[in-house]
Amino acid sequence: MENDQDDFGPVLVTAAQVQSWLSRFGRRRVQEAAPAPGAAPARMERADEAAPRRALPMLRKHSIAATLVLALAVWAASGFYKVQPDQVGLVLHFGRWIDTRGPGLNYHLPYPIEVVLLPRVTAVNQLKIGNGMVMQMLTGDENIVEATASISWRIKDPAKFLFNVFDPEATVKLAGESAVRQIIGLNPIQSGLSDQRQKIADDAQALLQRILDSYDAGIQITQVQLQRVDPPLAVIDAFNDVQRARADQQRARNEAEAYRNDILPRARAEADRLDEEAQAYKEQVLNQAHSDADRFSAFDSAYSKSPDITARRLYLDTMEDVLKSAGKILIDPSGHAGPSIIPYLPLAGPQTAAPAAVKVTP
Repeated sequence: MENDQDDFGPVLVTAAQVQSWLSRFGRRRVQEAAPAPGAAPARMERADEAAPRRALPMLRKHSIAATLVLALAVWAASGFYKVQPDQVGLVLHFGRWIDTRGPGLNYHLPYPIEVVLLPRVTAVNQLKIGNGMVMQMLTGDENIVEATASISWRIKDPAKFLFNVFDPEATVKLAGESAVRQIIGLNPIQSGLSDQRQKIADDAQALLQRILDSYDAGIQITQVQLQRVDPPLAVIDAFNDVQRARADQQRARNEAEAYRNDILPRARAEADRLDEEAQAYKEQVLNQAHSDADRFSAFDSAYSKSPDITARRLYLDTMEDVLKSAGKILIDPSGHAGPSIIPYLPLAGPQTAAPAAVKVTP
């Protein structure tokens, strides 16, 4: 099929086919109009000349009609379209959004009556603020850091994404940079350099989502990641010295806290033990004193009633206590001690000094 410069679209009939048709048509007309034997030949020549002139306009009309029908069919068939699983179809009727189609084969009125936009709603897009270049930001304690961050986002509402924001990617980039700067400006430099970096990223993500929702952009922020947070290169050596000094100070502080946590419980335990021992000794001494006082009162009462008996009893009790640890044996040589006293008879054995006899006088 060749392309023609005419406005009726592609040529359906070639020149050779037209010539062949004209030849066959001319021969048929000649045969139909053949004169009887003996007729004049001039009339046959006029029929041969008139046949092509009449057939050519008729073939042109049929070709144009067929071309128009085919073009109309192709134009009508152009309304079929397929929505992929990760897409949605937004149908625009003369530029106005009228419907949203899900995945599958669908149909819309052909262009220019209706057109379809097919945004990918499940794809996660990623961009870097500042085009990936390092940006200097001011922290909450008036220090300067160099930071880079990446933002991951996807389409949450296709209609809002396409019609409410002129340049969604640029909007996300500028809003993300503003959110990261604001969150870093609310935190000290140590937060960005330590384990608080993830918290800063989460706070920046929440702030960026609020900004985009206020724009009604139809965008969902899935992640904000701080890729680098460092002091400027001109002061990084001095900053590292300060950080090492702070680390040493913190380590000493931790050691002191550990020693405090170790020594204070032991000291408290020792103090409690001494307090308990003192309390027990106090109770013991008081009980002994009360017992001695009660015993003395009892002896005083008995002595007031029977002085001689009480005095002898006290003497015997005292001598029993004194002689209990003396290591000496008392023997009554007179033999009047009674049958309960066993006579002492030294046996042969090691030469040891015999205990001296102690005479007890009544």
